[in-house]
Amino acid sequence: MSSFDGIGLTFAEELTAFEYNRLTRDDIEQLQRLVLDYAAVTLCGSVQPWGRKLNAWATRHGADGKATLVGSGHKAGAATAGLVNGTSAHGYELDDTHDKAMCHPGAVVITAALAVGAETGASGPEMLAAITTGYEAMARIGMAANALEVIGYGYHPTCLFGVFGSATAAARLLALDAEGLALAWGLALSMTGGVNQFAFEPKGTMVKRMHAGLPAQNGIIAAQLAGLGVAGPMKALEGELGFFKVFGKNPDPSILLAKDVDAPLEIHDISLKPYSCCRKFHSLIDALGEATEDFTLNVDNIDAIKVLQPENAIGQHMMRRPDSVMAAQYSMPYIVGATLAHGPRRYDAYGTDHHGETKILDVIDKVESVHRPDLDPHYPAKMPHGVSLTLKDGTVRESLVMDSLGTPVRPLSTDGVLEKAKALLAPLAPGIALDEIIADVEALTTIDDVGALAGHMIIPNYDASDDAKGESASMPAG
Repeated sequence: MSSFDGIGLTFAEELTAFEYNRLTRDDIEQLQRLVLDYAAVTLCGSVQPWGRKLNAWATRHGADGKATLVGSGHKAGAATAGLVNGTSAHGYELDDTHDKAMCHPGAVVITAALAVGAETGASGPEMLAAITTGYEAMARIGMAANALEVIGYGYHPTCLFGVFGSATAAARLLALDAEGLALAWGLALSMTGGVNQFAFEPKGTMVKRMHAGLPAQNGIIAAQLAGLGVAGPMKALEGELGFFKVFGKNPDPSILLAKDVDAPLEIHDISLKPYSCCRKFHSLIDALGEATEDFTLNVDNIDAIKVLQPENAIGQHMMRRPDSVMAAQYSMPYIVGATLAHGPRRYDAYGTDHHGETKILDVIDKVESVHRPDLDPHYPAKMPHGVSLTLKDGTVRESLVMDSLGTPVRPLSTDGVLEKAKALLAPLAPGIALDEIIADVEALTTIDDVGALAGHMIIPNYDASDDAKGESASMPAG
């Protein structure tokens, strides 16, 4: 790492020097899509048992403040809101993904920006700049650490990298300079964590929802403490026992070097999720759609299903009888079963009420995983999958999808994000202020105080529900 000595501070200088007026019209439109998508998926996550449990925790133990808890509308300190809202944002496998860094930046970074922005009275432009730099930090640190190998060692990238994205967004809104941001990263270094043991214990999967809330909270705290002058290391990334040395696997710190001025921002290298399952398997769902002529093929006519996969998509994802929502959303065989039984956008099909459904289990038992080595070099920049369906009459239908719907190659338009938002929110509860949320997002370039946006992210009569006691997802059939 010696050849990269000082690269952390140099990276911090680049991020703190970033100005809102550098954002192009395309940048702003993408940021608005990301924020709108975030609003919808966080409201959706807030009504899940884990979202309600975190809201209940904040009511009992959270600090007072100006930040809004999504769903309930209660007020809390920024760090508390970071934990609660980040958990809700990551709460139903619908949040955005940076594929090359294998992480979910929106659930962490936008959470932190909204929470700290509410406390500081930030303007829309200030928040957009903070979100942009938070995505840059989280994505580029993740890529530099070598996310593919990091996840192979058992770490969960969102939780591990997220604290740096959150700290960056928070530091921006707290007006910290480059040394202040580097110090925030130094404090955040001692708050990193997040491992994938949940993938092997179905009843332990609820903690995975917190893997965006924990780094959002910790990054906010790190930036707040840095602003008070709490001492910490200044070489958090490249130091002798810094992040890349301890957590990186064959890291490449050069990725942190300043980009060419014309290089696209990391906000454009984001996949938005149309389906509520692990991002790795969205191409599998699209391949199933192609092989079944848009899911019109009678499932009973399928005799065998081979799923052609890159190696990384196999190990932690083969549970054939999941018994929690998260385990179902992480299970390749279950994803195939739920998709062929009910179509790709039946969000409730991952709920525990469906786990014993014969129609799904019959498909699961036909699924075989086949490693396709030629797909490995494409991963994780692309997350390809193929399928080969053998029908009972002996015919074979095949499809290979390299770029799934929602990726930068096949992006969701603003209308597509709005359609997703409406589909998620309309059945949850009457009276959700979606029109007001849309108006707030459209006005982010001009509004003086971003607090109003989170203030509209409320579900009427939220506290009247007792769903926090259970494990079942609160998703409509859609």
